[in-house]
Formats: sequence, C-alpha cells, structure tokens
Amino acid sequence: MNPFAPQLLALVAVGGAAGSVLRYATGVWCARWFGIALPWGTLAVNVLGSGAIGLLGGLMLGGLPLSQEARLLAITGFLGGFTTFSAFSLDLGTLALRSPMQAGLYLALTLLGGLGAFALCFALGRAVA
Repeated sequence: MNPFAPQLLALVAVGGAAGSVLRYATGVWCARWFGIALPWGTLAVNVLGSGAIGLLGGLMLGGLPLSQEARLLAITGFLGGFTTFSAFSLDLGTLALRSPMQAGLYLALTLLGGLGAFALCFALGRAVA
C-alpha cells in the first residue's frame, strides 16, 4: 500500500491530534500539581511515552501481530504527538539489539546534534530579536 495513502495519513493525523491534546493536558496537570520549578509535564510525557512504546515494541518483537494501521495510529500518530522522545527510545533500543556501537553513535549524535542545534539557533534567535 502507498505509505501516503489518505486513509493511512488520516490514522497518523487522528492519533497525533489525540496525543498532542494529552501532552498539553499532562503539562497543565503537572504544573498545577507540582508547580513550574521543573518541566514536570515534559518529563512525564517523555517517561510515559517511552514506557508505552517500549511495551508495544517488546510485544511486537515477541510476536504480537500489530497491523500497519494500528502501528500508524498508536505509535506514529498517538505516541508521536504525545512525545517524540518515545520514538527516539524505540529507535535506540532496537538499534542496540543489532549493533551496540551504532546505538552509541546514534545516541551521541542525537544528543550533541540536538543540543548543538538548539544552542546555535537559540543564540541566533536572541541576536536577531
């Protein structure tokens, strides 16, 4: 099936919308319950999303037959909207099974690249503003 078929894109969009709303709600709830001294909402969605994708990934590797549609709705859509850290966790975990060295490289490149891009663009944004 065409990966850009309208029905597949709709599954990703619906799941993503639901995940994004839950991410927002989690942030609001965490700020109310725990305050804003730390980004508790971000921490919560990253930990919960990583746990959820770990469970689904483990079930699928263990033989759970999850259709392409279910994966697009739940993993790409919902968890992708809830937190992209969950996708990173799944990619890193499955890569570590195949090649620990490549997993280490991916981890280092992701952290250094992401933080480096943030620092550079943050400085650029401040300079422009």
